[in-house]
Amino acid sequence: MPNALSYLIESVESLQSKVNALQHKQASDSPKWMDIDELCAYLPSHPAKQTVYGWVSTKQIPVHKINKALAFLQSEIDDWLKNKSHKTQNDLMEEARRFVESKKIIR
Repeated sequence: MPNALSYLIESVESLQSKVNALQHKQASDSPKWMDIDELCAYLPSHPAKQTVYGWVSTKQIPVHKINKALAFLQSEIDDWLKNKSHKTQNDLMEEARRFVESKKIIR
């Protein structure tokens, strides 16, 4: 009888660990949606909401509209961050120089 009881206890513990692992896997497989506040907190630069709205209006960031509310899928944001080209200091200086030259008044 004690052997049968210990066998049952081990079986239940094994099943519990398998169920927990399966629940954890399902939780990690389900897509993570963020609203604009969560997105601002998630992004490394912690941009202002207005900045994100600007990105959305110029289609610079992946976004979904759910019931007229903006929703961001974390996996898409991660891909966007990885693939987004980051300008170097020299690139920014060159861009600024070209902008200033284009605005010079010719007399």
